[in-house]
Amino acid sequence: MLMRIVMRSLVALVAVTAATVPASASVSAGETYGDYSRFGARSAGQYWTGGQAAGQWTWKPLSSTTSEISWGDPAKWPPTYAEKFVRTGGWLMLDGWRDNGTYYRVRVTKEQIGDASCGSLRTLATSGLQHYVQWDIPSRAYCLKAWGTITEESSGKVIRFGHTQIWSPPAPCSNRYLTGQTCIKQWESWWDNKDDRDGPITRKLDRDQLIARGKGMAFDIHQYFPKTWQAEARSYWTW
Repeated sequence: MLMRIVMRSLVALVAVTAATVPASASVSAGETYGDYSRFGARSAGQYWTGGQAAGQWTWKPLSSTTSEISWGDPAKWPPTYAEKFVRTGGWLMLDGWRDNGTYYRVRVTKEQIGDASCGSLRTLATSGLQHYVQWDIPSRAYCLKAWGTITEESSGKVIRFGHTQIWSPPAPCSNRYLTGQTCIKQWESWWDNKDDRDGPITRKLDRDQLIARGKGMAFDIHQYFPKTWQAEARSYWTW
C-alpha cells in the first residue's frame, strides 16, 4: 500500500486492515489527501510491531504533481521499491512502481465508484492510470473498484489484477505510541493472477491502514488476509 498496494517481486503490495474507526470527526474545509499523507513533502515514517521496527516509508516529490513513495526494511535502506503517484485534477492516480531493476506499469480496463458499502456503483474509467484516492477529502466514505493489467516493462510480461478500496473520512485515532490524532482510513482488497497468468485472479491481501493528519502513512496497519498482522507508527520526520 501503497501503503503501498503492492507485493514484493513482480507485484509489491502494502496491505491495510479493515479496523473500525469512530466516524465522529468532521472534515475541515479544504482538507486534502496531501494534508494526511504528506505526499508533497520529503516526509518519512517508521512503524513497529512486536517491539521492533517492522518497516519504513518515505515520500520523494518529483514535481508539484508527482511523487514516489518507497517502502522497505529500515535496516536495508534505501529499498529498490518505489510507487509513483500523479495528481491529476481531483484525483491521485497510481502510474506503477519500480523494483527488481525495472518498472511495473499499471493500467486499468475498468473502474467503478460507489458508496461506503460498494453499492450504487457507476463507471469511473475504462483505461488509463488507476484512480487511487480523491484528492479533496469528502465527508462520506466511498468505494473504488479497479480491474486492469500490470506490465513488467523489462520483459513485457503481463498480469491481471483487481483492487477494491473503501476510503473513510477523518475520525479520531490513537495508537500505543501516539495519541490524540485524526486519521483517514483505507480498507483494501488486492487480487491478481501473478502465480498463474492463464488462470483467474485470486485474493492476495485484505487490510486497513490509517493515515494521520500532518504526520503521514501507516499510523495503524491491520492485515486480515492472508494472515493476521498489525503494526503502528512510532516516529515521523522530514528529510
